[in-house]
Amino acid sequence: MVDVAPVAEAGRFPAKSTVGEAFPISATVFREGHDAFGAEAVLVRPDGTEADRVRMAETGTGLSRYEAWVSADATGDWTFRVESWSDPWATWVHDAQIKVPAGIDADLMMAEGARLLARAANRRGTQEPDRAARTLLRAAADTLADAETVPVERLRAVLSPQVHDAFARFPVRDLLTVSPDYPLQVDRPLAVAGAWYEMFPRSAGAWYDRATGQWVSGTLRTAASEIPRIAAMGFDVVYLTPIHPIGTTFRKGRNGSLEALPGDPGSPYAIGSPDGGHDAIEPTLGTFEDFDAFVSVARANGLEVALDLALQCSPDHPWVTEHPEWFAHRADGTIAYAENPPKKYQDIYPLYFDADPKGLQAEIRRVIQVWIDHGVTAFRVDNPHTKPLPFWQSLLADIRAEHPDVLFLSEAFTKPAMMLTLAKCGFHQSYTYFAWRNTKAELEEYLATVGGEQGAWMRPSFWPTTHDILTPYMQTGGVAGFAIRAVLAALGAPTWGIYSGYELVENIARPGVEEQIDNEKYEFRPRDWSAGDGRGIALLLGRLNEIRDAHPALRQLRNVRIHPCDNEQMVCFSRHLAPEHSPTGRRDVVITVVNIDPWHAQEGWIHLDLAALGLPVDEPLKVVDQLTGQSYTWRADSFVQLAPERSCAHIMTVSPS
Repeated sequence: MVDVAPVAEAGRFPAKSTVGEAFPISATVFREGHDAFGAEAVLVRPDGTEADRVRMAETGTGLSRYEAWVSADATGDWTFRVESWSDPWATWVHDAQIKVPAGIDADLMMAEGARLLARAANRRGTQEPDRAARTLLRAAADTLADAETVPVERLRAVLSPQVHDAFARFPVRDLLTVSPDYPLQVDRPLAVAGAWYEMFPRSAGAWYDRATGQWVSGTLRTAASEIPRIAAMGFDVVYLTPIHPIGTTFRKGRNGSLEALPGDPGSPYAIGSPDGGHDAIEPTLGTFEDFDAFVSVARANGLEVALDLALQCSPDHPWVTEHPEWFAHRADGTIAYAENPPKKYQDIYPLYFDADPKGLQAEIRRVIQVWIDHGVTAFRVDNPHTKPLPFWQSLLADIRAEHPDVLFLSEAFTKPAMMLTLAKCGFHQSYTYFAWRNTKAELEEYLATVGGEQGAWMRPSFWPTTHDILTPYMQTGGVAGFAIRAVLAALGAPTWGIYSGYELVENIARPGVEEQIDNEKYEFRPRDWSAGDGRGIALLLGRLNEIRDAHPALRQLRNVRIHPCDNEQMVCFSRHLAPEHSPTGRRDVVITVVNIDPWHAQEGWIHLDLAALGLPVDEPLKVVDQLTGQSYTWRADSFVQLAPERSCAHIMTVSPS
C-alpha cells in the first residue's frame, strides 16, 4: 500500500474537513501473485477511539487505486489511516467458484473452506465476530464438511448474502499492513459552506450635507439597519471592511487619486491615526458600544460578523512611532510605503517581520483577541501572501487552540503554490481565480480543480466581484451576466460571497482597469436599494441561498461532477450526496445547467452520468427546476434550451421515483 491521500508532506500539514462533510480517503493497494486483498479507511477521533472503518473500493479498473468516503461528527484534531491485507476468504471464493463446478479438487476446496470458516468463527481480538456471526460461520463450516451433500450444493449454501456480510463486517486479514496515522483538522460547517455579504459600513446611512458641502459618514448604528435586508436574502456572514481610524498623511482621494479633497474619507485600508490603530474604531463610525450593538443585531438575524484584517499601517499609525523596527526603512531613512508597480500606495506602510517577529506576532495576536472578545467570529485577511508563512502557521495554530470556531478567509490573489500553501498553513478558506474563469473550458477545469484533491486543504470561496475586482465579463454582461455569475458562484462552491451593490448590477468600470468607477474604498456610496427591484437580482440571490440551505449536497466541496454538453456556451455539473452521508438519510442530487452567454439563447444536449449519481441508468428521471418550479422528464441524454432574458440556468433536483 502506497500513496495514501489526502496527505501533504508526510503529514506536516493536516488535511481538512468539517463536521458532517463527506470526504475521500484513498491509497494505491496491490500485492504479489494472484491472491485477493482488501483495504479499509479508518477514521479516528481526537481521543484515539475509532469513529468509522469503511471498506475501500477500486476507483478505476486496473489502476490499483482504492477509495472510501468517511465523515467526522465533531470538531477537533482527528487522524486517519489505511489498512490493507491479504484476503483468504475472497481468494477461496474466487478459486472455489471456478474449481468446484469444474470438478477440480472439489473435496480439497471444501476442506480448505471449512477450515477457513472455522478460523474466522474462532478469531479473538481486533474485529472479532459477534455472537451471531460466530454461529453463522460455524454453521457454514459444518455445511462444507458435510460429505453427504455434493460439493456444488455445499458451495452454493455457504455463498449466501449472510456469510458475505459476516466477512465484510469481520474480515480475516492476513499479512496486515497499516499506514501511519495522518492528521485531519475537522472544523465547524461554516468553514466549508456559507454565504458572505461584504459591506462598507460608512456608506450605509451616509448623506451629503448641502449646507456644508461635505459628506456625513454612516455609522455602525446605521449599518445595523441594513442587516435585516441582508438576512432576508439568506446570507450567513456579514463582512465589514476595516472599521479602524484612517490616517490623513498621503490620504487618497476619489478613485485613488493622490490628493484628497476636503471631506474625502480616505481608504479604510490606510489604518491608523492619533485616534488609534487596529484595536480602535474610526470615530465617525461610532464606539465599541456601537460595534457590540451591530454584532447583537446580526446575531438576532442569524448572521455572524466577519472583519477585515489588513496588516498594514498609515503613516499616522501609533506603531510607526512606538515600534519603528516593525517597518522597513530605505537608504534615505524614510519608511518604505507599499508598491505594486506602477501602482504606489503612499498612504500605506507594510509591516516588516524580520526585525522583531515575536513582538510583532504578539501584538497582532492581541489585536485579534480584542475583536474576538467583541463577537467577531471570522476574519477576511487582506493580502496574506505578503507576510511570512511561518508567521501565519504559528498565529493561526495559536488562535485555533483557544478559539477553534474562529475562521480565517485568505484574500491571496497570487501564484497557485502560495495560495495552496497558505491554506495548508491554517487558513480555513481562500479566495480563488473564479472571477477570471469565464469560458466553458475554464469553468469546467476550475470546478474540477477546486472540488478535487486540492479541496483537502484549500476550501474555495467564489466571489463574482469584490470592491477591487470588476472583470470585463461583469462590465459587459448586464443583468443576465450578474445572474449567471451568481448561479455559478452559489452552486459551484459551497462558500460564496457578494460585494454590496451586486443587487443593483453595478458594472461601470473606471476606464482602463478592472474595478468600479467611484470606488467605494475612497468615498461614501449610499445606495437606494429599491432601485434594484426591477432587476430581480436580490430575489435571485435569496432563492439561491434557499436552495443551498435545502440541499445538503450543495454544502459539500468534493462531490462535484462535470457532465458533457455539446454546446460551448453551456456548462453542466452536479453535486451528489449518498444516503449514508446525508443528514436526511436520503440521496440528494442537484444538477445545474448554465447558459454562460449573457446575450443569446443557447440550446444543446447534456449527457448525464447517472450511475455516478446513484440513479437508474435506463429509467426516465423526474426533475424539478428549483428556480421556476417547473417539472421535466429527463434521461441520461437530454435536450436543454436556456434564454438569459427569462432564465439563465436550470437548477434541477431529482424527484423521488
